[in-house]
Amino acid sequence: MTETLEQAPEHIKLAVDLIMLLEQQQLDVDTVLKALAIVQQDFNNKQNLGGNPTSHIPAHTS
Repeated sequence: MTETLEQAPEHIKLAVDLIMLLEQQQLDVDTVLKALAIVQQDFNNKQNLGGNPTSHIPAHTS
């Protein structure tokens, strides 16, 4: 990481890491966007339910 990135907020560092990871997979852009929408919804559900956002277990609304 560059010195500027090392000093960036955690969410910026994570975004850069995720972009690099996804680009390395050479996936179709539509596929990536659909997957990211699912991930965002899952983390929103965890946040709304007071769940652990670092858990690998999907949030359940039932």
